[in-house]
Amino acid sequence: MLARAAAAGVVQMLVTGSSVAGSRDALALARRHPGRLYATAGVHPHHASELTAEHAAELAELARAPQVVAVGECGLDYFRDLAPREAQRHAFHRQLELARALGKPVFLHQRDSHADFLAILREHGLEHTGVAHCFTGGRQELYTYLELGLAIGITGWICDARRGAHLLPLMREIPDARLLLETDGPYLLPRDLEPRPASRRNEPAYLPHIAAVVAAARGESLETLARSSTQAARALFKLPEPPKGATM
Repeated sequence: MLARAAAAGVVQMLVTGSSVAGSRDALALARRHPGRLYATAGVHPHHASELTAEHAAELAELARAPQVVAVGECGLDYFRDLAPREAQRHAFHRQLELARALGKPVFLHQRDSHADFLAILREHGLEHTGVAHCFTGGRQELYTYLELGLAIGITGWICDARRGAHLLPLMREIPDARLLLETDGPYLLPRDLEPRPASRRNEPAYLPHIAAVVAAARGESLETLARSSTQAARALFKLPEPPKGATM
């Protein structure tokens, strides 16, 4: 789940589709909570083999819904290789084509596949916008994605001193309008939470903790970061102002 902290305590969230069935469920949730929940529709590289012609047609229909504000999670994952790499590349191409046809941004996944990922993005040109979801790379990857026009999504990975400390000095180098905050729930529970939650399940409620870590790394207040990241998310996904007084 991708969560955005909005101004005045109002929260809007993006429920991420990572398979056709998951995208169907994400859209159903968004329809039950208009103005508060939005969805993405896509096939994660782990599920790339599932993108048959029939499922591709259904995914395209789901992606056309007004509550669906991005295509994905899509991309390449050579770390786990849960789907053949050729199937991953094929599914990635199809979803980039779908995003361009619909004029919607892409919600991108990349792990241990930077060269192929970048080549495919460049093959499709810069007609679309998107976010490099759960960015965990270094300075070179960061600037490559910024040059492509992508926003950068930061998750609780940055709260992990073992794996994410290298991200801290990069936070000042991301323009305000390109920095998004993410939970990636139910995964990537921030490891520095105190007291430690009994469950390892990540929740949108932990987003302010991630935001505080990012704000400190940028040398700005939590309020300033919350405002700029909210504005960046609304601009990228074309989200309207949330309804006043709405509840989940």
